[in-house]
Amino acid sequence: MRELLEKGQKVIMVPADFKFANKGTITEVTPQGFSLELDYKPEGILKSNYCEFYLDTAHGTLYFDSYAKSIDGNTLLIANPAKHKFLQRRRYTRIKFVHDIELFTDSVNHKITTLDISAGGMKFRTQENINIEDEYRVTLPLTAEMNVTCKYLPIRIEKGEDGQYTHSGRFAFFDNKDKMTLIQYCAKRSIEIKNK
Repeated sequence: MRELLEKGQKVIMVPADFKFANKGTITEVTPQGFSLELDYKPEGILKSNYCEFYLDTAHGTLYFDSYAKSIDGNTLLIANPAKHKFLQRRRYTRIKFVHDIELFTDSVNHKITTLDISAGGMKFRTQENINIEDEYRVTLPLTAEMNVTCKYLPIRIEKGEDGQYTHSGRFAFFDNKDKMTLIQYCAKRSIEIKNK
């Protein structure tokens, strides 16, 4: 595990309660674990309580569960995890996500069917072409209790032989916690799908 962690790596830390998700930078790696300097005050993060960790490495997105052995201001000493896994080689985990939703601008809305999503963006199909120059708002229904609203910026459009359009684009988030929520949701769903 030590060979996968480096000083200066960015880490996303997600406790059981999503709203206390945080991010930070690794400041030291030791045989016992690593020091993490959080960007925000560690509210809702308790010593010895397990959290999920996500970080990008040269091998892909690394995921593991661990806990803070100590908390000193914004600096946490994180214990070495018992096990870890790579979610995939993409920067963000992409999952199948089929829902009928709408894209909005101030003057137009389009009915779409999503095909897949990640924290980076989504792919969807629609009967009508949309303006690739516009920025759209979209709300993703992750669970019955949880939605994420963000901007959608089109990148690529293809017209199929059936006359339907397939669009791909990226997300821009109004709130960084929404991005963290989507990262965690996609990672969890990916693990659930692999374990079926």
